[in-house]
Amino acid sequence: QVQLVESGGDLVQPGGSLRLSCQASGTRITNFAMGWYRQAPGHQRELVAAISLRGSTYYADSVEGRFTISRDNTLNTVSLQMDNLRPEDTAVYYCNQGIVITTTSPGDYWGQGTQVTVSS
Repeated sequence: QVQLVESGGDLVQPGGSLRLSCQASGTRITNFAMGWYRQAPGHQRELVAAISLRGSTYYADSVEGRFTISRDNTLNTVSLQMDNLRPEDTAVYYCNQGIVITTTSPGDYWGQGTQVTVSS
């Protein structure tokens, strides 16, 4: 059974940093492109960042230059380093396995989400 477990969400002040992690089990992320999505209240879920099997990365315009996605196939984890956070980054962040980066379509498996709140 595939499980994705996110962690690292927290309350942080504007300009601060957080590092989110997604631990996968029941699967090997080596075989999949992985992505981070987020959903703010009253908004649709949106793709934030993705990383291909070979390590190529994609970022939404709103986070380009501030967020960095990475993967550790040995540890079976995907991380999202978030710097210079803004209030508009407040959302629940979800890990996804199997994203199709060219279409930004998500794969079948999601984590439960981790809350990121950016506020002074």
